Amino acid sequence: MIIKETASLITRDGIRLDADIYRPQTEEKLPVLLMRQPYGKAIASTVVYAHPKWYAQQGYIVVIQDVRGRGTSEGKFKLFTNEIEDGLDTINWVANLPYSNSQVGMYGFSYQGLTQVYAASSRPKALKTICPAMMSHDLYGDWAYEGGAFCLYANLGWAIQISAETARLKGDETAYNSLYQASRNLPFFDLIPASPDLLKIHDSDSFYHEWLAHNQPDEYWQNLSPKLDDLDLPMLHIGGWFDTYLRGTINFYQEMVKRSSSPQYLIVGPWAHLPWGRKVGSVNYGLTASTCIDSLQIQWFDTFLKGKKNTIFNQNQVCLFEMGSQVWRQFKQWPSSPSLVYYLSTNGLANLREDAGILTPNCPENSQEDVFVHDPWRPVPALGGHAMYPTGSFDHSSLDCRSDIVTYTTEPLTQDLYLAGNLSVEIYCEADTPSFDLSAILSEVKLDGSVYNFSQGYQRITPIKPNTNNDFSQEKNINSYQIQLQPTCIKIPENHCLRLSISGACFPAYPVNSGTEKPQNQTHLIDDKIITLTIHSGGNFPSKIILSNLYFVVSPSRL
Repeated sequence: MIIKETASLITRDGIRLDADIYRPQTEEKLPVLLMRQPYGKAIASTVVYAHPKWYAQQGYIVVIQDVRGRGTSEGKFKLFTNEIEDGLDTINWVANLPYSNSQVGMYGFSYQGLTQVYAASSRPKALKTICPAMMSHDLYGDWAYEGGAFCLYANLGWAIQISAETARLKGDETAYNSLYQASRNLPFFDLIPASPDLLKIHDSDSFYHEWLAHNQPDEYWQNLSPKLDDLDLPMLHIGGWFDTYLRGTINFYQEMVKRSSSPQYLIVGPWAHLPWGRKVGSVNYGLTASTCIDSLQIQWFDTFLKGKKNTIFNQNQVCLFEMGSQVWRQFKQWPSSPSLVYYLSTNGLANLREDAGILTPNCPENSQEDVFVHDPWRPVPALGGHAMYPTGSFDHSSLDCRSDIVTYTTEPLTQDLYLAGNLSVEIYCEADTPSFDLSAILSEVKLDGSVYNFSQGYQRITPIKPNTNNDFSQEKNINSYQIQLQPTCIKIPENHCLRLSISGACFPAYPVNSGTEKPQNQTHLIDDKIITLTIHSGGNFPSKIILSNLYFVVSPSRL
């Protein structure tokens, strides 16, 4: 039998924080699993995790707390601001509950993942391990912005959700209804598209306004992001190939491997931010792709809170779901195999014919230019990927027929291709405006001609400043630009092809670049300019994709 009760603590500054507590009916003192979240403690992140009752049935006290100013907790909610001190107060509180054995672990994803890192940064004695999922410690580069471009769809959707909850707590029905309706059809076409009037009217204090205004990694972001100094705990890191914050998950894992003497375990499944199921987008990855996280977390907590032995957690490990073969593979570290390079080659018509742009293992001595036009009236739409809902893999074959998308495709593969790890694109490009965007999508071309995306990246280009490291050609004012793609693990079968698609937009995942260099919060819809882009390849301009290629296949593992 599981007992549920609601209890409260008073923080050091006199604010009441409420929590639901689930515990087995036993006289035995048990470890505590803590989740701190801003969406109402009754939800308890059951969009991805088993219900707290299930965790309690495994022999734990489970505490789900409303953070300050959310749910029924007192105080004013300000994004991330109070999570260090409130997290420390909460850990000390749950460690001293009468039925607690003073051993505390934390779990949760997204905001709930980051509350763990904030709390752990204060090094509370009772906190023994955390399981941060789908989050980032670099709030600028791995959360709010990607490649210098504002993550419009993700940030605006989240801001409206947070603002709607604020309106609900205030009892402001007019604001709540307006925000709720907007959440179903996000407002991207106000006078200043990235700064909709709705948020200005109904939530002038929203974090969104600050995030949009701070478009460089300045002191604002340094102060807001959690500090990792002396952070040393066993951590189970959880990510998804189509999650918006995958870069942050992997970067945080690698940072902790460098900093921490404690075991760090990374698992990445073929999941979006939510849910964590077998199907993402239009691809079914099979039963093996269904979430295993609840069982894995119990094994983890049993190891570090109950002292049970589990050899797979004795050292750093990486467990990745390999799309295509639909198996899990184990690595001793984040894979960084020798790079495989494909160079771009074209007859100059790669935006009009799928056979005109080629990916080749050898850099061509001579290649034409590919010229294409970004029209803000009809920007290239986002389809799947990690930065847009619905996320995942979709057939891009009709999208790739657009004349404002340039495609480069390999010959049919002569053997299976295994990719695992980081991917990037290096493009030699010029434009007729001082600022422009580059969107790169990597896809698998199947035998029937369908084109399924599995990785993509985005880069906002601003004018070259003196003494930069960009490879610059004085002859034609051509620059080399790096685009970091979403990491992956995939098997592409023999006879299938690899394709790179490049465009000047991916809307509304990211705002349309006006070409004017104006900050996004000052860019009016009418400012948007038509931009002509030219991609150079071959010879002195070796545009290419750089892949982490597994020349040997690691044995699959069972979870």
